[in-house]
Amino acid sequence: MKKIQSAERVSQTDLSDNFVYQRSLLAYHEAASRIGGRVLEIGTGSGYGISLVSPGCESYITVDKNRPAIDLTPYPNVEFRQMRVPPLEGFETGSFDFVITFQVIEHIRRDFLFLSEIHRVLRPGGKLIITTPNKRMSLTRNPWHVREYTADEFQNLLSCNFSSVEALGVFGHDNVMEYYRRNKEAVEKIARLDPFDLQHRLPRWMLQLPYDVMNRVNRRRLLVRNRELTTHIKMNDYFIAPAADECFDLFYIAEK
Repeated sequence: MKKIQSAERVSQTDLSDNFVYQRSLLAYHEAASRIGGRVLEIGTGSGYGISLVSPGCESYITVDKNRPAIDLTPYPNVEFRQMRVPPLEGFETGSFDFVITFQVIEHIRRDFLFLSEIHRVLRPGGKLIITTPNKRMSLTRNPWHVREYTADEFQNLLSCNFSSVEALGVFGHDNVMEYYRRNKEAVEKIARLDPFDLQHRLPRWMLQLPYDVMNRVNRRRLLVRNRELTTHIKMNDYFIAPAADECFDLFYIAEK
């Protein structure tokens, strides 16, 4: 049996992650079409976004609490710094044209400080491009997330620091929605094993390991039973449009 790995770190090689991976790719491609100059990424992950975004940047600093396995030698304008955030230690005020951070803020306990620090390191007129799961589309509690946001909640949070906020979302076409439907059915079956709703009663740390195991097993079962559907989902099966309840991720652009 393959080793169970956390589903919080999306893999570009594990086909069971394809539904999420292709969605993540869209965020990086959208960012690449909008940015330039000095760029800071918060949340390197496995580093698959570096090759997509860094070519259009003067400099690209990417930070994460874990060092990615990716070789940065082919990217002379890229620097990795290992650190936990917030705060953004070692970065001067007004030193970046853009900050991008994808699927990170839901893990941050001090989310207001996180956004305040991003605002600080942006130059006047600089922009934050940020994604986070849309709480309306979550199928179960994710104990790795401190919190999730609705579109209105995220708008209000960002508006506390930024002068303007463009509220967009990541949506799926028909085959993506069919995968989501089958995944929802599978998750509902698993939820029947929890008649006392312990997923919402127990502390997060107690649920993280069982969640990882069940999530990974569920994704691999979906792959086995729906291989053609799962593997044929591509980045173009997702699209960006104004945020709404049925988007998978919130994709917001905030200007300082």
